[in-house]
Amino acid sequence: MAAEVPDHSRRGMVVAPAKRKSKRFAFACAMLASMTSILLGYDIGVMSGAAIFIKDDLKISDTQVEILLGILNLYSLVGSYAAGFTSDWIGRRYTIVFASGIFFVGALLMGFAVNYAFLMVGRFVAGIGVGYALMIAPVYTAEVAPASSRGFLTSFPEVFINSGILLGYVSNYGFARLRESLGWRLMLGVGAIPSVFLALGVLAMPESPRWLVMKGRLGDARRVLDMTSDTPEEAQLRLDDIKAAAGIPEGCNDDVVPAPKNQGGRVWRELLLRPTPAVRRVLLTAVGIHFFQQASGIDSVVLYSPRVFEKAGIHDKNKLLGTTVAVGFTKTLFILVATFLLDRIGRRPLLLSSTGGMILSLAGLGLGLTLIDHHLDGQLPWAVGLCIASILAYVAFFSIGLGPITWVYSSEILPLRLRAQGASIAVAVNRVTSGVITMTFISLYKAITIGGSFFLYGGIAALAWVFFFTCLPETRGRTLEDMEDLFGTSRDTKDATNGVEMANASQGNEKI
Repeated sequence: MAAEVPDHSRRGMVVAPAKRKSKRFAFACAMLASMTSILLGYDIGVMSGAAIFIKDDLKISDTQVEILLGILNLYSLVGSYAAGFTSDWIGRRYTIVFASGIFFVGALLMGFAVNYAFLMVGRFVAGIGVGYALMIAPVYTAEVAPASSRGFLTSFPEVFINSGILLGYVSNYGFARLRESLGWRLMLGVGAIPSVFLALGVLAMPESPRWLVMKGRLGDARRVLDMTSDTPEEAQLRLDDIKAAAGIPEGCNDDVVPAPKNQGGRVWRELLLRPTPAVRRVLLTAVGIHFFQQASGIDSVVLYSPRVFEKAGIHDKNKLLGTTVAVGFTKTLFILVATFLLDRIGRRPLLLSSTGGMILSLAGLGLGLTLIDHHLDGQLPWAVGLCIASILAYVAFFSIGLGPITWVYSSEILPLRLRAQGASIAVAVNRVTSGVITMTFISLYKAITIGGSFFLYGGIAALAWVFFFTCLPETRGRTLEDMEDLFGTSRDTKDATNGVEMANASQGNEKI
C-alpha cells in the first residue's frame, strides 16, 4: 500500500480556530514572554518626566539630556546583537530570563546614581537588557503561537511597551511631589521590581518548539506543539514544516535525533554577504518597517511630550506630567484595540490606515506649534487644543497599526534558519533609528523650529506609506512556513537542506 503523503495543500489558507485549551496556554506563554517589553516601555515613559528633574538636580545641559534619553537605544544594540547568538545557544526562554536580570541591575544602578557619569553606566547596562528583550519576545511568541491567532499574540510585546510607558508616566506623576533629588531616583529605581517577577514567571513557560527541533529534541517539540496548536492535525503539520526548514528528514520521528549542524556563520553570509533575491526582499522588508516605525517620530513625541506640551503653552510641571498620562493612556487603549483587529482585518489594511492617520496628525501638530511659535504672546488656546488633539490622535493611529504590526510582521516573515539573526538586525535598525531621532530632537527643533520638525516627521511617514503599499503583502492566517512561499524563500530552504544532506552523505562515504 502506498505511503500516505501529508497534505500540505492547506498552506496559504486561513486556519480555522478550534476552541481548545491550547489557545489559553499559547495566550499565557505569549503574555509572559511579551512582559519583558514592559521594561523598555517603562524606561521610555519614566525618562520623559525624570529628565525634567535630572536636568535641574544634576545641572546638565540640553545636549546632555538628549544623550541621556537617546543613548539607551544605541546601548541596546549590544543586547539585540548578542540575543541572536544567545537564543540559539541557551534557548529562547532562558534568554528572556537573562534579559530580565540585566535590566534589574541597570535599573538599580540608575536609581542609585550620584552623578551624570554613574547614571550613564546604569543606562548602558539597562540598554543591553532592553536589546535582549526587544529581540527575543516577538521571536518566541511567533514560534509558539498557532497561525489563527499569531497576529493577536505577537502584538503583545507592543501592548506591554505601551503599558510600560503608561506606568512610567504614572510613576513620574506620583513621585514628582517628593524632594527633587529623591523623586527621579525612585522613578528610575522602581523599574527593577517588574524584572524580578518576569524572570520567575518565564521559568514556567515551555521552550520554543522551533528551538527544540533545531536541537534535535523532536519529542519535546511535539508536546509543546500539541499544547499550543488549534488541532492535532495542525500540530503535526507545524512539526513537519519545522523539520523541513531545519533540514531534518521527514521520516525521522524519534524523540531525540542528531541536531542539525549549526550554520551560524553561513546564516550571516546568507543574510549580508551573498543574499538571494528572496532573502534580500525579506530582510529589506523587515528592516524597512522597523526603520519607518521609529523615523516617523514616535519616540520624540513620547520621550519629549512634556517639552512639546510646554512649547504648546502648558508650563506647570504637574499639569505637564498629568497631560503625558493622557498620552500613555491613549497609546495603551488603542494598542489593545489593535490586538483584536490584527487577525480579523489583517496587517496590510491596518498598517496603511494607521500610517495615513499619522501623516494627518503630524501635519496638525506641526501647524499648531508653528502658529503658537509665531503668535506674539504665545497664547493661542485653539492652537493649544489642536496640538493636544493631534498628539493624542498621532499616538492612537500609531498604536492601532504601525506600532504592533512592526513586531508581528518582521517576526513572522523571516524563515526559521534566518529568524534569530534576521530579527536581531531588524531590532538593531529600530534602536539605531530611535537613538538618532531622540538624540537629535532638541537640536533639530532649535534649527528648523519645533513645528518644522513635526512636518519633517510627517514627510517621512508619507514615504513609509508608499513603502508599505508597494512592498508588504498580506500575511494574515498563514503559517510561518507559508511565508517562505509568499516571499520566495522556500526554494532557498530546499537548496540549503539539499546542501546539508549532500555534506552528510559525503562525510558518511569518507568514513566508509
